Amino acid sequence: MTAKIGIYFGSSTGCTERIASLLKAEIEATGAATCEVMVISVANAKTFSNYDFLMFGGSTWNIGELQDDWAIALPTLTSAGLKGKKVALFGCGDQFGYSNSFVDAIGIIGERVTQLGAQTVGWIVPDSSYQYEFSRAAFEGVMMGLPIDEDNQAPLTPQRIVNWVHWVLEEFGLQPVAA
Repeated sequence: MTAKIGIYFGSSTGCTERIASLLKAEIEATGAATCEVMVISVANAKTFSNYDFLMFGGSTWNIGELQDDWAIALPTLTSAGLKGKKVALFGCGDQFGYSNSFVDAIGIIGERVTQLGAQTVGWIVPDSSYQYEFSRAAFEGVMMGLPIDEDNQAPLTPQRIVNWVHWVLEEFGLQPVAA
């Protein structure tokens, strides 16, 4: 039986929604899982238990603030459906315009879901193409999810998604289905 992944996102300008759709397409192309993509503010958190794995994506607004959908949803989350669940995080931000709060949303969401008993996966060591000063998503040189900068590095996004999806699938314990 194919694994099911719930991809929940918040997006004001469409950037994070687009990344969620690209993640879904890449995951489903591997044959390792099927995905459903939902806006976190309108999705019922009780649906988390319908999925084997979760992905949460959000953008960072102003200086280190959550996007509106997550600002509404995050405080209402409970451990129900999250405790013991593997959750991969992704986020959009502007590393030049907001170099001191780049993809802080990943860190804010990650901290909360970890407190609720989830295990975050998909941590990466950012390569030299990233040029930010500080992020609440970074710990000892490692990012707790996939940072995306569509404002300044859009051409790098497709390969970053491919690389990260394969890393996350491995951490989920899923293998691509041979064609």
